[in-house]
Amino acid sequence: MNATDELLGERALSKLKWRCRRGLLENDLLIEKFFRRHEATLTVSQAQGLNDLMDLSDNDLLDLLLQRREPSQLAEADAQVSASTYEAMQVLNLIRAAATAPVTAPF
Repeated sequence: MNATDELLGERALSKLKWRCRRGLLENDLLIEKFFRRHEATLTVSQAQGLNDLMDLSDNDLLDLLLQRREPSQLAEADAQVSASTYEAMQVLNLIRAAATAPVTAPF
């Protein structure tokens, strides 16, 4: 097993969740939904992708999550690079899928 395919440890997951707190409620809600769905299976590679996405401004991140833009359409070159890594694209697709999935009742 590749080191990047290893599951993220509990401490690293806790740090990542703290790092993912955003200034826009919409981003927080979408990221929270992603964590509810994927935190038990989150890999080191996916954590790196999430960290890459967290380097973006709140507005750029929201545009990507809502599919209003793709990474190549972001205005700043640094943002394009952060959002275009293989890991970031993998996580972006998971967040987008979680965002469009129906919410199921817990009962």
